[in-house]
Amino acid sequence: MLLLACAFPVRAADIALIGVIGDKAAVIAIDGGEPKTIKLGQTWSGVTIVAVEKTRATIEFEGKQRVLALGQHYRSATATDRRQSATLAVDPRGHFFADAMVNDQALRLMVDTGASVIVLSAADAERTGLNWRKSRTATVQTVNGPTTGYFVKLERVRVGSIELRNIDGIVVESGLDQFGLLGMSFLNRLEMRRDGDRMELIRRF
Repeated sequence: MLLLACAFPVRAADIALIGVIGDKAAVIAIDGGEPKTIKLGQTWSGVTIVAVEKTRATIEFEGKQRVLALGQHYRSATATDRRQSATLAVDPRGHFFADAMVNDQALRLMVDTGASVIVLSAADAERTGLNWRKSRTATVQTVNGPTTGYFVKLERVRVGSIELRNIDGIVVESGLDQFGLLGMSFLNRLEMRRDGDRMELIRRF
């Protein structure tokens, strides 16, 4: 499998430096995917780790070297051309809603920058096939008061052409109104642009 991956590399378009491990390896996220640890001198998905320092790493991609600081990302021209986005409209109460696909199940979520993660009702969690009842729990605060929250990982969340994977979420048995919340575990990887009664979400990494 390793030889196959090397022979047919996936051309990355958006490269983010998530972390470093001494001077031996860098943790890279490519096109918003799950972070991967790449050792010094190794190549993965077209990205070669050239040097690793305390707070930065030098990568080589498409024949050019670039220095990335921790948390910084490099977007190639390919990524700029195909940036994933979604446009939302405001409702009469001033809220923005997203018609999302969560684990391939259609859900309507309200955009909420005050929510640290995506919040789903128990009914919506059941529809997505989550085995949430055995998850770690904590008391969480909702607009309707405190309730028990179950921490989960959402395999796929899609809004418009934006698709992110392994997103943190919480399932609550009570306390939500009619819709779940599209929180910062999804939104913090997007650029949010509001223009009157419309909001554009653009994937950053």
